[in-house]
Amino acid sequence: MCRPAVGAGSAFSLFSGLLIALCLLCPVSVRATEKPDEPLLAFSARIVGDDARSRVVVDFDDKPEFSVHYVASPERIVIDLPTTAFGFPAEDLAARGLFKDIRYGTMGEGSARIVLTAQRPVKLVSAEVQKNEDRGFRLVLDAEITTKEKFAELVRTQSWKSSELKQSAVIEGLPDGAMSKDGVFTIAIDAGHGGIDAGASGAVTKTPEKDITLAFAKILVEKLNKQTGIRAFLTRSNDSFLSLSERVVLARQGKADLFISLHADTLGQKNIRGSTVYTLSDTASDKMAAALAARENLSDQLAGYSIEVPQPEIADILLDLTRRETQAFSISLANRVVKSFEGQIGLINNPHRFAGFQVLRAPDIPSILLELGFLSNEGDEKLLLSEEWRDKLTSLLVDAVLKYRGETVAGGG
Repeated sequence: MCRPAVGAGSAFSLFSGLLIALCLLCPVSVRATEKPDEPLLAFSARIVGDDARSRVVVDFDDKPEFSVHYVASPERIVIDLPTTAFGFPAEDLAARGLFKDIRYGTMGEGSARIVLTAQRPVKLVSAEVQKNEDRGFRLVLDAEITTKEKFAELVRTQSWKSSELKQSAVIEGLPDGAMSKDGVFTIAIDAGHGGIDAGASGAVTKTPEKDITLAFAKILVEKLNKQTGIRAFLTRSNDSFLSLSERVVLARQGKADLFISLHADTLGQKNIRGSTVYTLSDTASDKMAAALAARENLSDQLAGYSIEVPQPEIADILLDLTRRETQAFSISLANRVVKSFEGQIGLINNPHRFAGFQVLRAPDIPSILLELGFLSNEGDEKLLLSEEWRDKLTSLLVDAVLKYRGETVAGGG
């Protein structure tokens, strides 16, 4: 059996090479083509993604059959192919995003293999062959994070039969549409910042934003889960770091119908106070919104998770849905939050604003970012630390969600 060719990953020791060879050895069917003696040609490849989801694309001169398997210790995705000549530069498939190492090459007579070694437990949500407009076909693999338990289940329940070579595979279905079909209205509550990313800090008490948002999020989830037909969950339940992309993926994996991200930022103008509701837009409503979005979007860089991702590819990975419809639902929710707060909770001027917040970019989940108040203002800081005010604001937020669900989801508004 031939050793897989090394991509741009780390050095491949003889010991680890033997391990992979022993762990992954399995029979693979030959290429189903009119020319079985000629290998497929993989003439180009590319990978895009981040620490929560990634897409691998390999172009072939003919339609490839393939099979997918999972191997543990470390977590790997194995793609078995018929005889294949890999004719693209190694740097074209250099490890990035979810994967820390990518190897490919001949496995023996009639077979080849791509091995994707992951940074963490991972799963394929889809794997399919698509026809190229100009030449040949492309194998498209969409991967995203999963839990250790779910990865172990994938390893345990899979079959290694050679007859499983195929031309497409929907590995795990994704939620479709802005509303869930399970009869339960599900809400992801995202406590902003966490772990190494403390966020802003109080002007007087120096309380970190990450603690305030988590305290609000826990109370909000508790109140929402008391409502009939509603299920709410936290994207983070402790002082842990989540990248912006992870927050979106966790919401989608939880089949959320709404995504609410809680924050309590600071401003240079200490006299500005009050709550603000943000929805997504590539063009900011004002300079303050643009500045806040830019600062929030730095969260990943602060924790060393900065990875540039071409936006069109990532949109394809998530879902090919109409953003316009989802955005209309987001605006509807924002308007209901503002109406619920009016006369009860202090709001800044023009309380519904919009900007390019990365955490709001799920194309299929109506999403808002709620600035609870500004820690740069002493009055707001005092309220943000008040259990009584926290209880009042979360109750009003629950009311807004109930009205959104009753009027929008039911078709009444």
